[in-house]
Order: sequence, then structure tokens, then C-alpha cells
Amino acid sequence: GVNIDELIISQPDTGEQALEIADTLIRSGGIDMIIIDSVAALVPKSEIEGEMGDAQMASQARLMSQALRKLTASINRTNCITVFINQIRMKIGVMFGSPETTTGGNALKFYASVRIDIRRI
Repeated sequence: GVNIDELIISQPDTGEQALEIADTLIRSGGIDMIIIDSVAALVPKSEIEGEMGDAQMASQARLMSQALRKLTASINRTNCITVFINQIRMKIGVMFGSPETTTGGNALKFYASVRIDIRRI
């Protein structure tokens, strides 16, 4: 089980804050596991501060790519298990191949050591 006396929960306002907190905790070496729930909820500051309907193309993908480049060395050095929970979205108008995609761009796919797909049946 989880020892809730040692559980740290953070609910930052932006994706940048969330990933900075994750980086600090991982680099500290004081934690064994960190779970980020969810990648889809990591909203970049530029999107939060922008107007509704503003085009923020690829801002989340850029955020994830930058963060993973930064986090990778710390994760390897401290052996901290890092879990990113994500959601499956449907691509519109896909005729060939899978219509499913995940948010946050391709960086997570490339950096992941293990990917697990869990679904209801």
C-alpha cells in the first residue's frame, strides 16, 4: 500500500510548474517514485494566459520535449521511477492506420522505457 504520511501531492497551476516540481523532487534523491497524472492536464502557461480560441499549436508537445530532455539525466542518476499517465484521443479524419493518439507529442513515446496500455473491456 501507500504510506499516506509520506505521500506528497501537488496541484500546480501550469504544466511548467508541475514539471519543475517534478524535476526538483527527482534531483533531490529523496523520493523513489513520482507519478504525473495526467499529461493531458499539463497545460502550458502560454495557453492558460492566452485568450479562448487562440491557436497554441504544439505548445504542450514543446513543453514535454523540453521537460523530458531535462528530466532524463536526473531520473537515470537517482533511479527514480517516473510514471506519466496519459489519455488516448481520436484523430479526426483518419482513413488508414490507427485513429488513436496521445497528447503531448512524440517525446514521451521516444523517452519511455515501458509503455502500458490499459483499457476497459
